[in-house]
Amino acid sequence: MAKVLVIGSGAREHALAQTFLRSPQVDEVFVAPGNDGMQEENLTRLPIGANDLDTLVQAAQEQQVDLTFVGNEDPLILGIVDRFEAAGLKIFGPNAVAAQLEGSKTFAKEVLTTNQIPTAKAVTVTSQDEAKTAIANFDWPMVFKLDGLALGKGVTIIEDQSSADEYLQSLYQKDPVAKLVIEEFLNGVEFSIFSLVGQDGRVVHTPMAQDHKRRYDHDRGQNTGGMGAYSPLSWLRPADAKQAVDELVMPMLAAMADRGTPFTGVLYTGVMLTAAGPKVIEFNVRFGDPEAQVVLPQLQSDFYQLILDLLAGKKPEVHWQSDDVYLGVVLAAPGYPQAPEKGGVVPTTVELSPLTVNYAGAKLAENGLVASGGRVATVVGHGEDTVRAQALVYDVLDKTHGDLVYRHDIGHWAVDLAKE
Repeated sequence: MAKVLVIGSGAREHALAQTFLRSPQVDEVFVAPGNDGMQEENLTRLPIGANDLDTLVQAAQEQQVDLTFVGNEDPLILGIVDRFEAAGLKIFGPNAVAAQLEGSKTFAKEVLTTNQIPTAKAVTVTSQDEAKTAIANFDWPMVFKLDGLALGKGVTIIEDQSSADEYLQSLYQKDPVAKLVIEEFLNGVEFSIFSLVGQDGRVVHTPMAQDHKRRYDHDRGQNTGGMGAYSPLSWLRPADAKQAVDELVMPMLAAMADRGTPFTGVLYTGVMLTAAGPKVIEFNVRFGDPEAQVVLPQLQSDFYQLILDLLAGKKPEVHWQSDDVYLGVVLAAPGYPQAPEKGGVVPTTVELSPLTVNYAGAKLAENGLVASGGRVATVVGHGEDTVRAQALVYDVLDKTHGDLVYRHDIGHWAVDLAKE
């Protein structure tokens, strides 16, 4: 029987661990560092930080781990795949060079534009004066993106000159040489593609998902790491989905191979479906959170075998459900994302039944599980369509008493279309 190590601590990693545990070949899953909400049988948490690469290599060797799956982006960009492979350990993810598709928006834009992959017009600046000159070449609104990692919160839509001046002054007071990507604003509907990429061009695309980044209902408020998601997308025409894969995803994978930096792992393509067709918003190099929590439960075949086959360059047998819509709502601490309040009571799996619960910022205290971070859990339900899935999740949540907050309109795009 096999042992799997999942690296990360959030709801995404909880969903990954649950998915591996469904494999008849897997008898133990380690999660490093995990969180106190992860209480499944045969799931063991290891108190090792996701960026402590040396200790993670040592733990994988000591526990005789057969496969490691990296959940979050930081260790990938730090080169965990390179380190594990050098130690002769099997791991699924991109090496440090390929991980720059997420680690540097400038790098990603350069590969996109060089290979004429549809995306928004953009320029990178490294000073306030450069930025002021550059914005004259864009229409309002425009998008400012911090070049490095920002936990999903580094994107700001700038509506007018005064907002731009305020943003730039604040940014360059803190860091006079900050790298900022200024980008054309794209109108359309956003969705996410997740592609599991193996050796020798083997690629498996999961069902597509739609995330909800804004903190409040009706897509108001600050961008967050994600407040909910649903999948699959009944409103997305098969022709548009195919076009996005054929014109955005596969050309990027080919471009990376042509550069001598082939990509292996999870490629997350953020897509805007515009009037001119699908365009790339961004690439990430891991599953999205909360999208993973609504995509992974749809897999009906063996996830462990799927990853092994991809790493071996074999064609895997993959079966995804197609009857139901899976919808997940993120429970957050009050004050998230600016100043999350810790210590609030977190509902248990019994209280949230029959929903599936993936815990994130949760720790055990004398009064049970309490919030220890911003996003605390994702609760997932499914139904014959988005309307039924949404109704099930909110029927349970609205009867649950607790200290956490959440959006009340996850899946609204599909629900509104169904009601027209």
